[in-house]
Amino acid sequence: MKKILEVVGFVLFVAGVSGLVHEVTGWMPQLFGFLRVLDSVDALEGHEVYTNIVLAAAGTAVMLSADRLRRV
Repeated sequence: MKKILEVVGFVLFVAGVSGLVHEVTGWMPQLFGFLRVLDSVDALEGHEVYTNIVLAAAGTAVMLSADRLRRV
């Protein structure tokens, strides 16, 4: 379970950081396909930078919580 949470957290973190770099600079391609799904949500239109910051923070939180789990 710990490894799964670490992988999910890492994917969220990388997706958030790559999306943030893409939004700010415009040169880095988005690495994960689910970011295209986030672009199609009308409620998030105009808030792409904040969405990517939240993705990166959520990924960090998931990775930190994976470290708190004890091995079962």
